[in-house]
Amino acid sequence: MTNRIDDCFEHLRSRGEKAFIPYICAGDPNLARTIDIAAALETAGADILELGVPFSDPLADGTANQLAAQRALEAGTSVRGALECVSSIRRSSQIPIVLYTYLNPILQFGWAAFHKEAAASGVDGLLILDLPPEEDLETESAALFHIRLVAPTTPRERIATTAAAARGFIYYVSREGVTGARKDVELSVGERVSLIRRETSLPVVVGFGISTPEQVAAVAAVADGVVIGSAIVQQIGEHGKAPDLPRRIAEFVAPLASATK
Repeated sequence: MTNRIDDCFEHLRSRGEKAFIPYICAGDPNLARTIDIAAALETAGADILELGVPFSDPLADGTANQLAAQRALEAGTSVRGALECVSSIRRSSQIPIVLYTYLNPILQFGWAAFHKEAAASGVDGLLILDLPPEEDLETESAALFHIRLVAPTTPRERIATTAAAARGFIYYVSREGVTGARKDVELSVGERVSLIRRETSLPVVVGFGISTPEQVAAVAAVADGVVIGSAIVQQIGEHGKAPDLPRRIAEFVAPLASATK
């Protein structure tokens, strides 16, 4: 069964292009603004939207994303609110949406109920940061893809196991540690992407630490997509009260998106 993620990569492949995947946190600075920012990101060239579900203990996130989650929680954003936000985005957009989340909020909501409501709201994939593949559970939402993570330290045998349980794409974490902008791209990215491709035919996207058009272009040369989060989230944190926030985000993102094409 295909979904919007598969269709997106097939379209990009036919054009010889790579996916630009921005990350923002639902509810930062509030849910109404999130809907506006999502539209601005798509206009600026986003191919897939990665939308964070705010959580009080985001262990894989650096300072920028932690602060975004804190702002969203202070604004009253809940898991249900994040799903309703997706439903609102869906009224005017068919961009693939991947929810970036931790396991705890899903379990608190209810595993089956969360998957059912996420699929109904228009979510295409889940990136559950702290869920090992062997602990995953079957769901009735066959069209809701579980995206799998591969780290720089993941051995080849583990890559094979992880890839076998993946759908949509493989997310390669380019650095050890947490999210956050860096000054350079790890030299091993190309080598690791090649290793992952030996174990799967799924697209491989790269995230963590990418923040400039030059870095995007370098990663896009070896991967199928590039994720940028902290650099965008920092802009939201700095200009969150500006009336023209969506326009500012679009202007910031446009050169990054162009670097994937």
